[in-house]
Amino acid sequence: MFDRLIEKLQANPKKIIFTEGHDPRILEAADRLKKGGFLTPILIGNVENVKAKAEECGFDIAGLEIIDPATYPEMDGMVEKMVALRKGKMTEEECRAALAKGNYFGTMLVKLGYADALLGGATYSTADTVRPALQLVKTKPGAHLVSSCFILARGEEKLAMGDCAINISYEDTLDKEGNVVLSAADKLAEVAIEVAACARLFGINPKVAMLSFSTKGSGKGATVGLSQAATARAKELAPDLAIDGEMQFDAAVSPTVGQLKFPGSPVAGYANTFIFPCIEAGNIGYKIAQRLGGFEAYGPILLGLNAPINDLSRGCNADEVYKMAIITAAQA
Repeated sequence: MFDRLIEKLQANPKKIIFTEGHDPRILEAADRLKKGGFLTPILIGNVENVKAKAEECGFDIAGLEIIDPATYPEMDGMVEKMVALRKGKMTEEECRAALAKGNYFGTMLVKLGYADALLGGATYSTADTVRPALQLVKTKPGAHLVSSCFILARGEEKLAMGDCAINISYEDTLDKEGNVVLSAADKLAEVAIEVAACARLFGINPKVAMLSFSTKGSGKGATVGLSQAATARAKELAPDLAIDGEMQFDAAVSPTVGQLKFPGSPVAGYANTFIFPCIEAGNIGYKIAQRLGGFEAYGPILLGLNAPINDLSRGCNADEVYKMAIITAAQA
C-alpha cells in the first residue's frame, strides 16, 4: 500500500509541515523521509532546540528547513492575512498570539502555499489541529463539512471506515427561520462519498455499506431513517458509486447473510468501505477491527479540507508519523 503512495510522491514530490519539530518521534520520521527523498519535511520550532534534540537522539536532519515563528521575518504580513481570513472574529493581537504557536503558524504556511500539507497532533489535541484548519484553510469547494476516514490493512486486505473521529452525530442545519438548509442525510451522504474517494487513493475499489442495526427496514427508530435517507441521497449525488444500505455489519461482509437479508444488492456481502451513522459506532468499530481483527489502522485521515491536514495520536510512534506523513502528502 505504501509503495503505491511513495511511487506517486516520487513522481510529484511534496513539502509537508510538521508542527512539533522538537518531538523525537517527528525528528525520527523526518530523518527517514529525508533519506527517502520523495517528501520534504519542514520542521516548526526553535532552530537551536530542534537541532539540539535531533543531535541528542542521533537523527540526521541536516539540510532540512526549520522555521521558528518567533523569528519569522514575514510575520507581520502573515498576521495581516490571518486577520483578513478571520473576518472580524479575531483581533490583530489574537491572530499574532495564535501564530506564535506551531499549529496555527504551520497551517498558515499551507494556506499561503509555502507547503503542500501538514501533519500535527503529536503533542496537540485533535481540536488544536482541526480548529486552525477549519478557520484558515477551510473546506474545499462543494464540501459542507470535514469528516475522517481510517484505512485498515491486514496483509493484502484493505478496508475503509468513516467517520470515526470528527462528526459526533448528524443533525439538520437550519436557517434563522427554521428551514432546513442542509439535512442530516445530506451530511452523511457527503461523508460516504468522501470516504469512498479516500479509499480509491489506497487502491480500494469502494463497495460502500451504510451501516445500521437494521437491514433493509428490519428495524425502526434511532438512526435507521438517517441511514436510509443518506443512502438514497448518496446514490443521487454519485450514481456510479457502488453503495447500499441500510444494512447490518454481518449483511455487509458475509455473502450468505448479505444476499439472504438484502437479496440483489451489489454491495451486501462484499463491502469494503463502511459508513457509520454516528461517532460512537465508528470509533468502537474501527478499534475492534484493529485490536481483535489484527488490522493496522491508519488515520484519522481528514476529508473535505482545501488542503491535506491530518492529526496524529498523541500516543503515536515514529513509524506511525512516517506513514501518516506519506498518506497526508499523497492526498495533495
